[in-house]
Amino acid sequence: MAELMSLADAVRALVHDGATVALEGFTHLIPMAAGQEIIRQGRRDLTLVRMTPDLVYDQLIGAGCVRKLVFSWGGNPGVGSLHRFREAVQRQWPRALEIEEHSHAGMANRYVAGASGLPFAVLRGYAGTDLARVTSTVAFVDCPFTGERLAAVPALNPDVTIIHAQRADRNGNVQLWGLLGVQKEAVLAARAALVTVEELVDELTPMPGAIVLPHWVIDAVAVAPGGAWPSYAQGYYERDNDAYAEWDPIGRDREAFQRWLKDLTDAEATA
Repeated sequence: MAELMSLADAVRALVHDGATVALEGFTHLIPMAAGQEIIRQGRRDLTLVRMTPDLVYDQLIGAGCVRKLVFSWGGNPGVGSLHRFREAVQRQWPRALEIEEHSHAGMANRYVAGASGLPFAVLRGYAGTDLARVTSTVAFVDCPFTGERLAAVPALNPDVTIIHAQRADRNGNVQLWGLLGVQKEAVLAARAALVTVEELVDELTPMPGAIVLPHWVIDAVAVAPGGAWPSYAQGYYERDNDAYAEWDPIGRDREAFQRWLKDLTDAEATA
């Protein structure tokens, strides 16, 4: 059953060194505040999973929290590269980063398999690419009914999935709407789930296209207004495009990043 907790307490309870952690959100409702709290708490040797790593994963990688990244696309959307990610791969700073690359369809199907209690997923994909040659978690199988050659990928079952949503009620039921990615599947596939929300309400009023994650699939709910910034939360605030552009020179320069990192941790120390 979901427990209402502070973000710091939730991260302390659920995110441990060496864990496999998925922070999911597609353009919208990206759990930025939660990722930065992981940095503040100095977690290490994490395997991070996400379909589209962007700024929050650049920050986690640059802070030395990450041993391995499992993903299907990475970049600063609308701007360019993730420079902390690039330096970890190319120069092993602040540490070497192992990468496991998939297609979007492959990653989504891995979450679905994990949520369904299946050991692997089968899809029509990866044909004509080199990913199967460089990614050991892509294989091919023959359909026992038609003989068709299909791709197979293992299920994803993160130790903890973290997402951001618009609101939760006082029982821990969570409601999110707007542009959704694989948040539902990632939560259902995980061994534990943490959801940050914009607000806590007495009742979840219906919204067009909304989904509700019931309290029994969530371990912790933390109220974190603005917790998706600089991404957006539909109905609460818009995407801060300037912040994405401003990250580029910070992420590009090692010393500038270290100043940003010090500011982040100092802000927590004085809060």
